[in-house]
Amino acid sequence: MKTSQGNELQRGLEERHITLMSLGAAIGVGLFLGSATAIKLAGPGILLGYAFSGMIMFFIMRALGEMAIQKPVAGSFSKYARDYLGPLAGYITGWNYWFLWIVTGMAEITAVGIYMEYWFPETPRWIWALAALVIMASVNFLAVKAYGELEFWFALIKIVTILAMIVSGAGMIIWGIGNGGIATGIQNLWANGGFFPNGIKGVLLSLQMVMFAYLGIEMIGVTAGEVKNPEKSLARAIDSVFWRILIFYVGALFVIMSIFPWNEIGSKGSPFVLTFEQLGIPAAAGIINFVVLTAALSSCNSGIFSTGRMLFNLANHDEAPKKFSKLTKNGVPGFAIFASAAALLIGVVLNYIVPAKVFAWVTSIATFGAIWTWAIILLSQIRYRKSLKENEVKKLKYKLPLFPFTSYLSLAFLAFVIVLMAFSPDTRVALFIGPLWLGLLTAFYYGKGFHKRNNDMNVKNVS
Repeated sequence: MKTSQGNELQRGLEERHITLMSLGAAIGVGLFLGSATAIKLAGPGILLGYAFSGMIMFFIMRALGEMAIQKPVAGSFSKYARDYLGPLAGYITGWNYWFLWIVTGMAEITAVGIYMEYWFPETPRWIWALAALVIMASVNFLAVKAYGELEFWFALIKIVTILAMIVSGAGMIIWGIGNGGIATGIQNLWANGGFFPNGIKGVLLSLQMVMFAYLGIEMIGVTAGEVKNPEKSLARAIDSVFWRILIFYVGALFVIMSIFPWNEIGSKGSPFVLTFEQLGIPAAAGIINFVVLTAALSSCNSGIFSTGRMLFNLANHDEAPKKFSKLTKNGVPGFAIFASAAALLIGVVLNYIVPAKVFAWVTSIATFGAIWTWAIILLSQIRYRKSLKENEVKKLKYKLPLFPFTSYLSLAFLAFVIVLMAFSPDTRVALFIGPLWLGLLTAFYYGKGFHKRNNDMNVKNVS
């Protein structure tokens, strides 16, 4: 996408980069450490929750891909919202996604400090959090290919760990490897209160955590303006990511819950650590700590990348400071990346003056913000498809299957998850903070007179 300076974002990302980046963004700390909480709520039935939610995410990604392949631009769904739902929708979506990743990034750099305590218990956490921020921001100032390469290796570490756990766990289930030659089988999936020990209600209450685990998969859309051969690369990445995430999430949890009774998982630490220790690997805790450390760094890296691109897009529409649209010699939005890194730096400080409970409330905005983003993608795609003539629809290179049924089914599911958030005290606060945040953005939009400028532009375009 061109800026007012005539500069252009570099198309330095290859197919392997964006495939692993989206996998890495979606397979995060939540799977390694947070899955235990979801298992407690739903028991083995959580597998159904991940599978169905994964299908919905596939529809959302296909909807995004339908637009991104026709119009591969920086800012992605913020730009599509602007084009098909109006300037206000584009403005809110851009700033909302920026804030979503800033909040997530704050949590991740804090996590880096916690994980480093495992090896360096005497060193203050803030030093590691600051070091992580400086390193990840520096990587983002390099050419986009360098960012993609680092993200590729970060994601690979997580993927190799999960695959090793699935393969070795399958060996224990079938042949009793690591269990004295006694095959564990899969009876633990129904032996402790059945497959749905807490009923369907338990699965439904776990859906908010399951959907949050998928946050980051839409990163494929943000890369659209910088990927080589977007038509081929984006289509392959979207189609493969769904199946791979399904294998990693459902496969890993299937193995874990087959080996250990579901009601014991989480009481003795990470399920991944338990599995590796059962296989006779004494350094299991250290290995998993290293993996979740790279997961946190990966998420921070992705956050700085995506927030920089969103500010770049907003600046090009005069809805953020104009200097955010300037590119460095390496073809990256340097000022926008610096601004995002500075905002994350405030997060490091906030960790020491904001109580832990309040910080948890702030991160709940990320959940609400993710659902807003996914809903906007679907609504934009519906309007986009309706704007096309019949012969144009036939020429589409990449389509959402079973449109419009899948679009409306996905929207209904997202609305259902929002309703479910009201039943848990930990997530209920997001239903107050999320709309308040969107309200503040709307008030700022009208307060700054952006609506008048956009109306003037529309009048000029018509004339």
